[in-house]
Amino acid sequence: MTTEQGMEFGFGTQIRKSPYFDATVRWGARDFSVYNHMYIPRDFGDPEQNFWNLVNDAILCDVAVERQVQITGPDAAQFVQLLTPRDLSSLAVGQCKYVLITNAEGGILNDPVLLRLAEDKFWLSLADSDILLWAQGVAVHAGLDVHICEPDVSPLQLQGPRSGEIARALFGEDIADLRYYWLREYHVVGIPVVVSRTGWSSELGYEIYLLDGSRGGELWEAIMAAGQPFGLKPGHTSTIRRIEGGMLSYHADMDNQTNPFELGLDRLVALDSDAEFVGKAALKRIRDNGVTRRQVGLVIDGPPLAGPNTRFWALSVGGATVGKVTSAVYSPRLEKNIALAMVAVEHAALDTELEVAMPDGQRLARVVQKPFYDPKKKITAAALTAASGSDGV
Repeated sequence: MTTEQGMEFGFGTQIRKSPYFDATVRWGARDFSVYNHMYIPRDFGDPEQNFWNLVNDAILCDVAVERQVQITGPDAAQFVQLLTPRDLSSLAVGQCKYVLITNAEGGILNDPVLLRLAEDKFWLSLADSDILLWAQGVAVHAGLDVHICEPDVSPLQLQGPRSGEIARALFGEDIADLRYYWLREYHVVGIPVVVSRTGWSSELGYEIYLLDGSRGGELWEAIMAAGQPFGLKPGHTSTIRRIEGGMLSYHADMDNQTNPFELGLDRLVALDSDAEFVGKAALKRIRDNGVTRRQVGLVIDGPPLAGPNTRFWALSVGGATVGKVTSAVYSPRLEKNIALAMVAVEHAALDTELEVAMPDGQRLARVVQKPFYDPKKKITAAALTAASGSDGV
């Protein structure tokens, strides 16, 4: 296809387009990648400007690639617990939780947000892996009465400090008391949506789940129109901001060979509960034996990185490889090269110096505390209101 600006994109029928695809092209999307077998916009111009748009005002992102696995039926709650090591016994209707999906060896298959829409209705809002097939496979021998499918649901992310003002313009004043990691149902220009106070940005924000894929362009335009007085810009998920916030990217910072304890996500593994879940025995062994590597934050010396890393960079001490950089970027706000890395536990202590094998040669790096910015997550948890009650993150 050729855009009005004369740019050409080549697309095939084997990869799906999102309901917002044409709208994002109209609004300046310049490049796409593939995630969950769907195209996702990755470029609306300067990625540093996209970062500043996010942290100063607000951006709207097409994240329809976060496909939903819908689980319904009389045994839906029991089945969802079977998929994740996180204790879901207190999960209320209308609440969301960040969860891990683990395999029989304790490896991480996905790290979705779980939404509970009704007593017997759940969505898993996915990172990039085929959890629909995994869940259907687990269900075959689970002996539980559930139905598992991919519904016609496509999320957008409205993120940034002014997203609360835009949300009030779209949904009304009552959106102001929507708690962190909770959801509600709304309509925008007659279009049914589910709105959760979640997002992949480490900023105040919302995810808006379209329930009618035929109206994607209409919804996009309605949100952009409501957001214009507040500086809303079209954008894409910010690698800079997510690394600043220590947010994980599946296939980069973890995969099915990574376990929760290596990532410091022990709180998401309820080994002492009565809940049964896939991988429980393996995760008990890993906890009892200890891990051999850990995720750390790094500051990398030298001039600003030209962009995010596109491959893993080896880390070494005295010529011996001890780990790898998984995600790296230059932060213009911190004026540092920052990175997430997986390293052997004996080299994971703060202030440990490591050598990084980069395309332009060796550089020195130092282990530092993560997240790199807003370590207590005050922005996402406290912005907009001082709402009381538990969050679900």
